[in-house]
Amino acid sequence: MRRLRRLAHRLLVRPFSPGPQGRLPGHRVKFVLLVWLGVFAGSWLAYVNYTSYTELCRGHVCQAVICDQYHKGIISGSLCQDLCQLHKVEWRACLSSVPSQQVYSGLWQGKEVTIKCNIEESWSAKAGPEAPTRRELVLFDRPVRGTSIQEFREMTLSFLKANLGDLPSLPALVGQVLALADVNKDGRVSLAEAKAAWALLQGNEFLLLLSLRDKEHAARLLGFCGDLYVTEGAPPGSWQGAAPLLRPLLPPALHRALQQWLGPPWPWRAKVAIGLLEFVEELFHGAYGTFYMCETTLANVGYTATHDFRMADLRQVAPAAAVRRFLRGRRCAHSADCTYGRDCRAPCDQLLRQCKGDLLQPNLAKVCELLRDYLLPGAPGELRTELGRQLSTCATLSGLASQVEAHHSLVLSHLKTLLWTTISNTKYS
Repeated sequence: MRRLRRLAHRLLVRPFSPGPQGRLPGHRVKFVLLVWLGVFAGSWLAYVNYTSYTELCRGHVCQAVICDQYHKGIISGSLCQDLCQLHKVEWRACLSSVPSQQVYSGLWQGKEVTIKCNIEESWSAKAGPEAPTRRELVLFDRPVRGTSIQEFREMTLSFLKANLGDLPSLPALVGQVLALADVNKDGRVSLAEAKAAWALLQGNEFLLLLSLRDKEHAARLLGFCGDLYVTEGAPPGSWQGAAPLLRPLLPPALHRALQQWLGPPWPWRAKVAIGLLEFVEELFHGAYGTFYMCETTLANVGYTATHDFRMADLRQVAPAAAVRRFLRGRRCAHSADCTYGRDCRAPCDQLLRQCKGDLLQPNLAKVCELLRDYLLPGAPGELRTELGRQLSTCATLSGLASQVEAHHSLVLSHLKTLLWTTISNTKYS
């Protein structure tokens, strides 16, 4: 007992030693603090992801509403029976980045597909049972009963003229729409088939899928039901499939670093970049007019297993005529007020305080700015200086987008030649 008292007294009165034993409690405190911070951060991320998932991922709502309209005979489509009756469409990972545009990976007819459906903010998870009726009245209200096939043809042609411009190729595009709408291939278009085709036309991506259906850089449309449609599966190289719920939480610099780190070796990136430049050419004065890329990010840079470029998301690619109509006459104080989408910006007329109709920066300049981050890291030493110079020249292309055609084509041709020369006669070509 005395021995224990003496030991306790010695521990109480002995001065604290700064040696290794004395530092141990401090390390323990730091360790506990770090563990606590880790648990807190993990819990917060789990909560944010769960909240984001419930807000972003409403595929079940989309399917329920579409199938309700199908069972009522309001809409039709090549996908409807498998989606709503036979349940042969398998919904997999949620890839949505905004609640109003539902995107899922899936499986249909043994193929990897991407399922897309627009969902109105008004019929969110909080919407009541009247939501499907409201959607029917808003989205599937045209054409009305009694509309003849000729009237529907003219109605479709007028819509395409308003969005694509008055082009001589539009009658052929109208024919594509009618052929697509005729699901049962009986040579006629029913009211339900016409309503589904009209609803699909309201989306930019569907217009692009039709306009670029013969091009290699856009995913193919495989089927639809109402305004829900499926395309070829998301390209494996796209950022779409990599933790989509974490993307909004990542700083832009970390986002770019992860894409570069997870991306393919440099020669494969050069091949993907060539495909992206070819896609820019396809958007510029194609058969159905000019299209603008209004969200130019690496998230949309996808590729196939053979590293051929595929545009991962066409929803932010808009017809030039529609962009001009949106911008022209719009009130503004600065050019920032004249923005369509994320980065389609027009000048502001300071005298009239109105937006002009032409964009300040062409597609090619935005793409070259993107390619500096994508191509320069890891580029061969003998190529890096010249590639950097050409990309810098390209990224600074300015002037109204409609007035740079000759210079645009020359710069694009030089870039493609430089990249092809580097990888030609190799396994990467």
